[in-house]
Order: sequence, then structure tokens, then C-alpha cells
Amino acid sequence: MLWRRAWLFQDETAPVSCPARLSHVQEDDRVQGPASLGPPVAPQADAALDALVRAKHRPGEIHVGCKMAGFGGLAKRFYRSPLAAAMFAVLTTSAFHPANARPLVPAERQYIPSDGLLPPCDDPAALERLQSRFHERESEFWRTGLEILGFDQVQEIGFRSNGLDYIPRRYCRARAYMNDDKWRPVSFTIVKDAGLIGAQDDVDWCVEGLDRMDAYAPGCKMVRP
Repeated sequence: MLWRRAWLFQDETAPVSCPARLSHVQEDDRVQGPASLGPPVAPQADAALDALVRAKHRPGEIHVGCKMAGFGGLAKRFYRSPLAAAMFAVLTTSAFHPANARPLVPAERQYIPSDGLLPPCDDPAALERLQSRFHERESEFWRTGLEILGFDQVQEIGFRSNGLDYIPRRYCRARAYMNDDKWRPVSFTIVKDAGLIGAQDDVDWCVEGLDRMDAYAPGCKMVRP
């Protein structure tokens, strides 16, 4: 059994900084053991092997009556090596330059091109579409009878703010005057070719305080840039 333990120990790769390794035993000092139990072992190694079996060493450390060596030394040498510095440089470069993660292809040069020609925020057709959609929702679904009577303070708050490679959008904000004699903020987006079968532009909108299902929560933020 001692010979088998010695043979297994000689195949271990854990570093042991001893003056002489068990595998470098003089030929004339060897004792021939049973062939089925592995290569012969010198008598001088018996005490070291017994100490190795009985020792309560920490994981990754080996004590054989000489200087202790463990995986901690290997880790320290790796951290100080040029390879570790190169790996750290690559990781930090990719982390601080996310824009290089994918190619930037403007919408005008994609497989299905889409130009950035969008009507302004105060375009009558866009405002009428918003007013009509609000009327349909409030009268047919919520049955509140609310209607938008007019708009005020219409202004643009963003244009293609998500990036040139996305579908062109114009972000707008206004005040809507309703039939309950209240002014409510409304945010809306004019989206390029987002209408029926992509034949026309469409309007995505949200009236603050009336987003009952929180589709653009919080506070219609999701419809703004």
C-alpha cells in the first residue's frame, strides 16, 4: 500500500519546493516492490510518505518536511505575469467601449431602408390621429366620455435619440385640453412607416394620469426618449 501511495504522489502536479524530489532517487537505493503496485520507492521516502498521509494540510498545500509550496504561489506569479496584464487590458477595453460591440448601420442603408423624413410635432395629421385614437379608447373601452378638444405648447423633445440604426422616431410633448375642462400633459412619438402594413407613419402616445394599465409607466416615461 505504501508503494501505491508513493507512485500516486510522484504523478501529482502540485509544486513542492524541496531540494530533492521523490522521483529523483538514486538507482542503487531503490527497493524492488511488487510490480502490480507501481514503480519501486527508496526507503528514505517512507517517512515522508507517512507524514504526507497523516498531515492535516490545507487544500492546495503539501507538507513533506521541507519548504511548503501551494497554489497560492502559482496565483501570485500569474497575477504578476505579462499574460495577466494582457488579459486585464482586453477585458477593460471591451467593458469601457460598448459602442464597438456591434456595427452601426444607419436605417437609410439597411436591407429595408427607412429614411428619416418625418413630419414635425405640430403636424395636423399626427395630432388628429392622436385625438382620434384617444376618443376610440375612452369611448369604446373605458367608457369615460373623455375627449381631447385641442393641443397647446407642442414641442419636440428628441429626434432619432435611440440611434441612427433604429427606426426613425420624432419625440414630442404637448398639453391636451379635454372636455372635462382640464389640461393634461401628453407625450407622443411619430414613428416612421409604423402604420398599416408600413404604408404610412404612425403615432404612439400617452396621456399622463390616464395610463390606467401602466403601459408606459412611470408617468408616460416609456414613450419619451
